[in-house]
Amino acid sequence: MSYRDIKKVVLDRIQNRIWGPDSLLPGEIELAEEFSSTRTTVNRALRELAEEGFLERKRKAGTRVLHSPARKAQFAIPLVRDEITDAGATYRYSLVKREVMPAPSWLTAKLALKPDREVLHLQCMHFADNEPFQLEKRWIIVESVPEVLEADFTASGPNDWLVQKVPFSNLELSFFATKADEDTAGFMDASVGDPIFATQRTTWLRGEPVTHAVLYFTPGYKMTTRL
Repeated sequence: MSYRDIKKVVLDRIQNRIWGPDSLLPGEIELAEEFSSTRTTVNRALRELAEEGFLERKRKAGTRVLHSPARKAQFAIPLVRDEITDAGATYRYSLVKREVMPAPSWLTAKLALKPDREVLHLQCMHFADNEPFQLEKRWIIVESVPEVLEADFTASGPNDWLVQKVPFSNLELSFFATKADEDTAGFMDASVGDPIFATQRTTWLRGEPVTHAVLYFTPGYKMTTRL
């Protein structure tokens, strides 16, 4: 049996309460014998079910069915250019501000930066059919990405450049609701106090912070995922 077949059988047994909440599954060797498969194949099936929130796996303690399955939603994070064009709209980009500056105190604290680290601070607008779509405020750590000082962001946004030039090993992504302040309202064609959907992204490469961005979306924007 393939790992997909094994995964389906195990999930069916969990959902039909053959293996109820807190049940300890048979060992990988025993399951491999039952399914006429290899231990490696069984391991992959169980590992994916654990990643999807159905199982808990502990070394030397075995694999157990979670009492309350923790379903995990997965979000695709498209480039804003692709998100707009995939919706059938025309994309346009504008660089609002570019400045090299000492990292603000709140960013130094958040990312545990060394004192007096320089950042490249960018503010950019992304438009869909010439209507405001996203205001991007981004800080790139110069020490982590020194070549960013030579990059030209007048024609395309920093995320396009970062995707091409700088990999990341870790990402922290947050979603939150806020109200448009005077600055944001002016860019987003909104009124001060209007509800705004925003995301915050921070990336690291092998433990070193690379960039921190806050993205504000036009009123009425929504993000959808499925379980």
